Amino acid sequence: DKEVRAIFLRLFAQLFQGYRSCLQLIRIHAEPVIHFHKAAFLGQRGLIENDFLTKVLNGMAFAGFVSERGPPFRVCDLFDELVAFEVERIKAEEGNPPKMIKHVRELAEQLFKNENPNPHIAFQKVPRPTEGSHLRVHILPFPRINECRVQELIQEGLARSQGAPAATRGDKKCVVPAGPPVGMFTCS
Repeated sequence: DKEVRAIFLRLFAQLFQGYRSCLQLIRIHAEPVIHFHKAAFLGQRGLIENDFLTKVLNGMAFAGFVSERGPPFRVCDLFDELVAFEVERIKAEEGNPPKMIKHVRELAEQLFKNENPNPHIAFQKVPRPTEGSHLRVHILPFPRINECRVQELIQEGLARSQGAPAATRGDKKCVVPAGPPVGMFTCS
């Protein structure tokens, strides 16, 4: 599953390399608007008459892609790194399938790590009771709960949580790397 996703990640990174240089941020509105220059993107890559890429760029999915990934200051991810920094590596691997497969496996491993950040934490399943366990007489009845002690524990926990710093996600916003300009890429 992760290797198939890695292949598509590489494909879209190759397809959209240099897209950030064709984005324009328009700030005349209360909320900034991001515009993508399709003609410049296709022209600089020599793909003006490519029907497939033209249809991809005209689709709603690409419009959502631009609105989500267009802002210059946001949380970056693996796709941003591929588009910005792995351009030369992807080009060099085009004629070398073993290197390409190695890179796909590395990407798949990174995707796996992104989804499973703490693989050493294993959740233990509670075993099902054995057959006839409810008939055993040596099991002690569940003890009565002391309501006062429960309230004390709740108050202690609340006091601790009020003094603790607020929990924040590890994802931090940064300036998205622009990568090389579109003019570097020519496709057939």
